[in-house]
Amino acid sequence: MSDDPLYQQAIERFGAVIAEAKQLPIQDPTAMALATVGPDGQPSVRIVLMRGFDERGPNFFTNVGSRKGQELAANAKAAVCFHWEPLLRQVRIEGAVEMLSDEEADAYWMSRPRASRIGAWASDQSQSLDDRSTLEQRVSEFDAKFPGDDIPRPDFWRGYRIVPQRIEFWHGQPARLHDRDVYEQTPEGWEHRLLYP
Repeated sequence: MSDDPLYQQAIERFGAVIAEAKQLPIQDPTAMALATVGPDGQPSVRIVLMRGFDERGPNFFTNVGSRKGQELAANAKAAVCFHWEPLLRQVRIEGAVEMLSDEEADAYWMSRPRASRIGAWASDQSQSLDDRSTLEQRVSEFDAKFPGDDIPRPDFWRGYRIVPQRIEFWHGQPARLHDRDVYEQTPEGWEHRLLYP
């Protein structure tokens, strides 16, 4: 987290765009494309949901044994891109990634629907699956193991925070002459500049 005025300005702008997106009639206004890089230098990207955001950066949750979890363990950096077509807006955030505390992960875990918590236990995320029936059997087993709502968070299910080092705002304009501006951390502090489209 930074108390640099430019960083605070970028965070406030991002919060305002998120608030505007949440007014849209879309299912997941906090969906973001998350890019990570494996030990071999191969990037991979997938859509995840931002599940929290404050001045420290956006949060998401996953199985640490998943492909993204393994890639973040090897290279704790990531980039995300939000895109809201009805607003003609994108926001891109890049930075280092840190694991959330157990308390933060527990708090979000308990807010999830019961079926989602059972599913997290049942899924050996990103690993090979021989047949859909195997997954369904595992769901049944964990459903029986945890019959009530008191389902503990598994150690392999954690939260991550992207600590912003670069935040770019994109606003679509006619003739592809889009508005782009970026806030970026430098050794001297945060700077803000416009970009060609």
